[in-house]
Amino acid sequence: MTKIADLRELGLPDLERREDELAEEIFRFRLQHSMGQQEAARKLTESRRDLARVKTLLREQAMAASTSAPETNA
Repeated sequence: MTKIADLRELGLPDLERREDELAEEIFRFRLQHSMGQQEAARKLTESRRDLARVKTLLREQAMAASTSAPETNA
């Protein structure tokens, strides 16, 4: 399980790459779980939570970027 503090240290490209990796892991663990592997269920849950953490950080960064961007009034 990845801690949120560790993820906050990563940059945007690293977070996006981690998001892709976790999506692939979830796919594999879901397949393994459907074939009856018990350990895959625990890993699936952990990967889903990690993916949620990464998506939260990506969203926070997007919101911060849009808030700090200067608005131009025409």
